[in-house]
Amino acid sequence: MKKTIILSLLFVFTCPFFSYAQWLEKKGDGYFKLSAWALEADRHYTNSGATDPNATRGTFNLSLYGKYGLSDDWDIVAYVPFFVKTYQNHQVSTVTNETILDGEEHTSFGDMNLGVVYRLFKKSKHAFSVALTLGIPSGDSNGGSDGSYQTGDGEFNQELRFNAGSSFKLFKHPFYAKGYLGFNNRTEGFSDEIKFGFETGTGLLKNRLLLLLRSNSVKSQKNGSLSAANSNGSIFANNVEFVSVGGEIAWKFTEKIGLSFAYSSAISGKVIYAAPSYSAGVFYLLK
Repeated sequence: MKKTIILSLLFVFTCPFFSYAQWLEKKGDGYFKLSAWALEADRHYTNSGATDPNATRGTFNLSLYGKYGLSDDWDIVAYVPFFVKTYQNHQVSTVTNETILDGEEHTSFGDMNLGVVYRLFKKSKHAFSVALTLGIPSGDSNGGSDGSYQTGDGEFNQELRFNAGSSFKLFKHPFYAKGYLGFNNRTEGFSDEIKFGFETGTGLLKNRLLLLLRSNSVKSQKNGSLSAANSNGSIFANNVEFVSVGGEIAWKFTEKIGLSFAYSSAISGKVIYAAPSYSAGVFYLLK
């Protein structure tokens, strides 16, 4: 029987916004990236934090991410998932090998994020900034035959985030570390959220190779009117909570062009897939 618990995407297509840079772009400089992101799961965390099986569901998207320096103190940021596919595999009997329930998929544009970042303070190796992100409900919040194959949550949200970062040396090798704390105000009956995270990394081979580790967390305020479960079985849920860990590798082929690969997974959560996500992209540095 198909589970009626709402499942949530691990990052809800906003991965780039979990790591707003404390070090802003210089005026006229920018960072632009074309990415593919994928997640597929046959288990999920319930609203009590336990794990249960579910029909195999997944999401794949293609997106553009850009950050541009309007001045030395202001950046504009955009995340545009221009192709999002949500799907469920066929359910097949383990006894007779017959198809019990046909699979389905739905594709459309996804929910965009538009933001600005302002430098609060920078001195020596330390930097502080504040970011405002607007979540635009440009995706389909009622996709597929039963409305559960969504590519957006249908709500307009506003997230305010404080960032702090520093560079340092460890064993005479340069590293950086940065963290953030944010509040996400959600509408349409969704609960507000507290978000926080940490990232550290280093460059190798004359900074052509970047290695980084990151952790992100979301804590629901549980002040919304929507239930965390309904009959749609939607993958966009209310009262999602998780702690995730992951890493990324980026390689610069030239001074301006490179490739990146990333992995992340929730190590604990509520109303969220119990499976890792993967992404790969090509980026361009405007200098």
